[in-house]
Amino acid sequence: MTAAPNLPPAYSLVALDEVDSTNDEARRLAEAGADDGTLVWAQVQREGRGRRGSAWVSPKGNLYLSLVLRPECAAAEAVQLSFVAALAVADALSGLVPPMSEIRFKWPNDVLLNRQKVAGILIESSTTAPGRLDWLVVGIGVNVAAAPDDVSPPATSLRGEGCRPVTVVEVLEGLSRHFFVWVNRWLDDGFAPVRKAWLRQAGGKGEAITVNLPDESFTGIFADIDGRGALIVELADGARRVVTAGEVFLGGAR
Repeated sequence: MTAAPNLPPAYSLVALDEVDSTNDEARRLAEAGADDGTLVWAQVQREGRGRRGSAWVSPKGNLYLSLVLRPECAAAEAVQLSFVAALAVADALSGLVPPMSEIRFKWPNDVLLNRQKVAGILIESSTTAPGRLDWLVVGIGVNVAAAPDDVSPPATSLRGEGCRPVTVVEVLEGLSRHFFVWVNRWLDDGFAPVRKAWLRQAGGKGEAITVNLPDESFTGIFADIDGRGALIVELADGARRVVTAGEVFLGGAR
C-alpha cells in the first residue's frame, strides 16, 4: 500500500491492496457490527460493481472506496446519500481539473467531467423491521488514471482530461473531507440544501432525456428532482412523470 491518507477523525480506515469489491467488504463489516464511518479503500477490485450489477472495471491507479454509515433515518431516505456523495466528488475534483472544465451530475448516481463519466456511486443498505435504516454503504469509484473503453455513456479520467498530476491518496483525502461536510449538512438540515446544490450542476436539466425502465423506455424533458430525490420528467403532452429508479441517457432518444 502507499502512504496512509490523512482522513477526518470520524473515519476508521480499512486499507486493502486487493478485494473482490469494496462494497461487498463494507457490507460484510457492516453486518458484523462495524461502526459508522468505517471506510474501506482498495487499490484494486477483482469484481467491482456498478448499479444493477454492471461490472465496474477496477485497475490500479483509480479510487475505489466504500463507506459504512448508520444515520438515524427512514430507509426510504437512504437514496439521498447518493446526491450527498456526488456533491462531495464534485467539490473534491473542482480544485484538480483544468480551468473551464465542466463537472455535472447525471441522475441518479454519476458524476460527469466534460460530459463523460468520471465517477459512479452505488448505494446499498439494510433495514430493520419498522422500515428504519440499520446500515448503509456508499460506494464511490473515481477514474483517476484510466477509464474503460467502449462503455455507455462514455467514460473519462482525471488524467485523460488533462488534470495536473494527482495521486489516489490526494483524491481520497479531498473526497473524505467534502463528504464529511455534506453528510453533516444533510443530517442537520435535511435534503433541501443538498437538492438545491445538486440541481445547480445537474446535467441535462431542461433538456431532452431518455429514461430506461425494466419494462419500457420513454423520452421527455428533465424538469426537476423532487424533495425525495426522484426524477421528474415532463412529457410531450405536458404531463409530468415521477421516476424513482431507472437509467437516464442525456440528449433524447437512445
